[in-house]
Amino acid sequence: MRLLVDINVVLDVALNRQPWAVDAAKVLNAADTGRVVGHVAGHTITTAFYVIAKAQGSQAALVAVSDLLRFLEVVAVEKADFHQAVALGMRDFEDAVQAACALKVGADYIVTRNEKDFQGLPVGARSPGSILPLI
Repeated sequence: MRLLVDINVVLDVALNRQPWAVDAAKVLNAADTGRVVGHVAGHTITTAFYVIAKAQGSQAALVAVSDLLRFLEVVAVEKADFHQAVALGMRDFEDAVQAACALKVGADYIVTRNEKDFQGLPVGARSPGSILPLI
């Protein structure tokens, strides 16, 4: 199974945001152990670094990003992907870029806490808790 992991799931684990961190960590562990192929959009890495550094310092952010890069594939975001995001017509442009990246890699699902924001797309969205039984 191929998953695009939304930034909120990454941050739930990195910042131990409860109650979501437990299921989010299980999804990331599935990618780490090879039970799924996990992807993140390129801008997720830079945004995660920024948010984690602000909350926990630059060293913690570097460790978190290094850990993610060890087991998640990074989807390069190019001009065509931004055009695809615009064409999707979603209200939230960042979510549209996430969706464009999911489509680009042929993801089976986008794993996000905001399933409702991704309705009506050719790729389904699932929360970490609802994707776990499928893994």
